[in-house]
Parts: sequence; structure tokens; C-alpha cells
Amino acid sequence: MFVKPRFRLVRDGTRIRFMRGRYLGLLVSAILSTASVILFFYPGLNLGIDFSGGVVMEVRTQGPADFAQIHAALSADHIPDQGVQRFGDPSEVLIRLGAQPSEQSTQAAVARVRAALEKGVPGAKIERTDAVGASVSAELFRNGLLALGISLLMILVYIWFRFEWQFAVGAVVTLILDITKAIGFLALTRIEFDLVMVAAILTVLGYSTNDKVVVYDRVRENLRKYKTMPLRELIDMSINETLNRTLGTSMTVFLASLPLALFGGESISGFAWVMLFGIVVGTSSSIFIAAPILLLLGEHRLRRDAAAPVIPPSSAKPVTASRP
Repeated sequence: MFVKPRFRLVRDGTRIRFMRGRYLGLLVSAILSTASVILFFYPGLNLGIDFSGGVVMEVRTQGPADFAQIHAALSADHIPDQGVQRFGDPSEVLIRLGAQPSEQSTQAAVARVRAALEKGVPGAKIERTDAVGASVSAELFRNGLLALGISLLMILVYIWFRFEWQFAVGAVVTLILDITKAIGFLALTRIEFDLVMVAAILTVLGYSTNDKVVVYDRVRENLRKYKTMPLRELIDMSINETLNRTLGTSMTVFLASLPLALFGGESISGFAWVMLFGIVVGTSSSIFIAAPILLLLGEHRLRRDAAAPVIPPSSAKPVTASRP
């Protein structure tokens, strides 16, 4: 027996005319994506050790870390650090050094930092050290971009075979715009862009694709069901019919990711913040970007028969047989 849910984010029978704001949605998306591209070049992404190379040391002090004291200790031994930042609780910090030419140089640099901290910051201990060479970081960066490109290609192929080409083009163009906005978000917030962020963007792509397929599926069903309904009205109706599912799924994933962003710590909070941003962008783009693009591409192709006049049976003239 079907049980009607007690709580619905959107009441049944909603008839919001989303396509009235299609040009505004496309314009806002274009502005945000253009700004994101500019942010990608300036100030650029805050590349993590995976992509920039270098040495990262996790240091724990006896009390709350004194950054001025740590900088002074490193400067006293002429150690060119690339940054000291808080990591986890107030007594944990990350010290970054530039890429070293060899493993021996890396070990020597770590030893110099350890000696400088023992001298200038009593009680400080290096708990973990990560090092990535310049050649390895460049290869990881290429592989990360390659993974994003292959994912977009596979999504294009999947939607192209499942739907008409108008659906595939609309979905892929929207996903590219979603990616640019995520890149702009990373550049603006200065969250480290590393392999974890590549995984976050791929996760957002998968979620956003699923959201668009849900809307497109309903559009295709209604195309078969309502043969003469104008495409603009049909898309509005399809979005309204799937709105509860779209918002419900988005709200569930958002609430699951929010505690990770707030309390997950340095290692996972960046991933969670990108997920939160991607959920908002992916959900809104399914309605205000993917659907308008489908309308622009398919208005005169998916509805070719809709332009033909429909003659009601009552107005048709009876045909009489002529006598020989």
C-alpha cells in the first residue's frame, strides 16, 4: 500500500515557470564561470604538495603554537619556508618547504628544520613528513586533469546513447560550467588543490550528472506522453514533477556533508566544503542551466510535430462516396 509522505519540501501540483528566467540563469552562470576562469589565472589555485612538489612537516608544540617564534627559529638558520599554518588543534602546525632536488636533500632539509625547532621552539616535535618531487608532482597534475577530461567524455557518451544529442550537449556544457565554478571556489577560498580535491570534483560531477539524468528522464517520458505540448511548458512541468526528489536528495547529501566541513579537521574539511558548494551548484544548474540549454537546442527539433495543427474529430467533414 502506498503511504503518502508526511513532509514534502514542495507541495504537490506546483507549477513554477522556471523557463521564464532561462536567459537570466544562463547570464548569471556565464558571469560566474568567467569570473572563475579569471580567478584560476589570478591569483590562481593554491596547489598542494601533490601538484607543486616540496616537503610538508606536521609539527606539534608543547602549548599553543607561536607562529612568530617558529618563523624566527627557521629564519635564524636561513631555512626558506614557504608557509606555516595551523593544522588541527592549536598546538599543531604545518611547515612547508620548497621541492628538493633529491632524497638526500630532502632528508638534509628535514634535519635542518628539526635542529632549528629544537633550538628556537623547545618541546616542538616533527610527527610526520611528506615529500613529493617536482617531476612526480607534474605527473600527478597531468593525471588529475586527464581524469577530469575522461570523466566528461564518458558522461557525454553515456548521455548521448541514452538520450538524444540535445540532452548530451546540454548536460556536458552544464557540467563544464559547474567545474569552472568549483575551480573558482577553490581559488577564492584558497583551499589546497591536491588529489583529494580532484576526487571531490569527480564526486560532484557524478552527483550533478545523476541530478540532470533524473530531470531529463522525466522530460523524455513527457515528450512521449504529451505529443503536442510546447517544449517550454513540458520542461517546466517535468522540473516541477521532479522537484521534490531533486531537493530531497540534495538536502540529504548537504546535511551529511555539513558536519564534515565544520568538524572534520584539516584533512577532510576541504573535500566537504567543495562537496557542499558542488551540491548547491549542481542542483541549481540542473534547473536553470541544463534545462534552458535543452530548450534552446531542442525547441524546433524535439517538437517538430507540435507545430502541425491538430484538427479535432468534431470539425472534420464527413467524406461521402460519389455515385458512379
